[in-house]
Amino acid sequence: MSAVSPVSTPTPTLSPARAGRRFAVACAVALTATLALAAPASAHAEVEADTPQALAENVTLSFVSEAESSTAGFTGLRIVLPQGIAPADVTLGEAPTGWKLTPTADGYNLAGPALKTGTDAEHQIKVRQLPDVKELAFKTIETYSDGKVSRWIELPTGGEEPEQPAPVLKLKAAAPGARPASPSPSETESAAPSPTPSATPSDAAAAASDTGTKAANDDGSSTGVIIGVCLAVLAVLGGAVFWLVQRRKAAPQD
Repeated sequence: MSAVSPVSTPTPTLSPARAGRRFAVACAVALTATLALAAPASAHAEVEADTPQALAENVTLSFVSEAESSTAGFTGLRIVLPQGIAPADVTLGEAPTGWKLTPTADGYNLAGPALKTGTDAEHQIKVRQLPDVKELAFKTIETYSDGKVSRWIELPTGGEEPEQPAPVLKLKAAAPGARPASPSPSETESAAPSPTPSATPSDAAAAASDTGTKAANDDGSSTGVIIGVCLAVLAVLGGAVFWLVQRRKAAPQD
């Protein structure tokens, strides 16, 4: 009886098109995983406006600081206002319960009870008028209940996106006929130096009169002193002469 040779099953081969599709899927999965691992874990601070236009008045700005801590909540924010917006031009709108706004030399602080862990810090301010510029940067410093501080204060340089970018608000061109409003009281007081007091004609005359009176008094005092000295000298000389005369009269009798 002859041996039966086993029947070999041919190995299936993939068509070039099918192999290409599999390779593309594998590359997409790998790229997605790589991007997910490389994505920064930090949050961002952002700003929006109800009227993002240069020279717009009574504009409401909305700020959002995204929570990035898994163990602590926000306790405060420090906002540095861009040039053209004075602290006196800002009033607080909506804010977390119990948070208060305190103006600073270059912006304002907003702080209060710690927010729940993972809760974004959101607040609104109303600005008297936006300056005539293309964009505004609001440097933001965030503080957490555990003492951690996040600084979103970097500005783009050389076309590169910074790691900790400050919130930036882009503005449309000013409306036709829009004009800058008058400066706020704080800007006027800080810009205008205190006037140097100037002497009025009456003040000058009074000063001259005082000077003349003082000089006359000084002259009178000097003259009185001289006369007193002269009288004292004459008295001494008179006494000496009288003594000599009496001495001579008594001499022959001796």
